[in-house]
Amino acid sequence: MEWKYVLASIVYSFIGIIILGTAFWIWEKITPENLWKEIIEKQNMALALLASAFMIALAIIISSAIHS
Repeated sequence: MEWKYVLASIVYSFIGIIILGTAFWIWEKITPENLWKEIIEKQNMALALLASAFMIALAIIISSAIHS
């Protein structure tokens, strides 16, 4: 086992998490409503599903970009 590959995977994972969090924060700022308020207080399941699909899609894009 080579440690440089393990270290590279850990670094790329943190970079991916930062990019994912930043993209979600930007998406939160450009939408007219507060997503967490809609999801938690008003129990908007459609919006929760949309947010989860956004996170999964962005995670797939980031992971394929990192590991390609």
